[in-house]
Amino acid sequence: MISVCLADNLPVVHYGVKSYFKDHPEINITSNVGSFLMIPEALKNKMINVLVIDLELNGLKSIYELKAIIRSFPNTKVLVFTNLNEKIYASNAIKAGASGFIHKSSKLETLGKTILRVAQGIVIMNDTVRKNLVLIAKQNKTEQIYRKLSNREVEVLRYLSDGKKNNEISKILGLNEKTISTYKLRLLQKLNVSNLVDLVNKAKNLEIV
Repeated sequence: MISVCLADNLPVVHYGVKSYFKDHPEINITSNVGSFLMIPEALKNKMINVLVIDLELNGLKSIYELKAIIRSFPNTKVLVFTNLNEKIYASNAIKAGASGFIHKSSKLETLGKTILRVAQGIVIMNDTVRKNLVLIAKQNKTEQIYRKLSNREVEVLRYLSDGKKNNEISKILGLNEKTISTYKLRLLQKLNVSNLVDLVNKAKNLEIV
């Protein structure tokens, strides 16, 4: 039996997923958490084979925190289950150590099949994600600067799009406010805009946030 911890903000997701897998012959939703801060304790207290997690989970401030969980609990496979854009976030999640990325618009049957494969040690990637990872691997440093946003830049862009100020973002990510300003400047340059309003609008048009 595959033991699963579901980490999600919404009670309806917990209820729906747990109900669907209630009588599943191979998958058991052993633990439910509604905050990233609850995950270490959940993984310590029970043997969890697969952690199904939303990247928008309360308390999850950075992809680096997810990477730390993966490093601290190497026997637990991580499967991202989120509404965030796959084209932008899947490659970063896989690079951080996640074993798969499923959009919440997918059927629960698909989630179940993916959990089974991830538990076997298989990394699940569709063709788009695979191509993105190949392109990233082939890029030299100069190309990366102009063609790809870093994990940190994507995170800062998300918070800027939510209307947060530089000082608020610095506290959330634990970075100096000047560092946030630097990321903001890089984002303006990379997306070829001159102000915050255009930056956020372009990010939304490109489905980055």
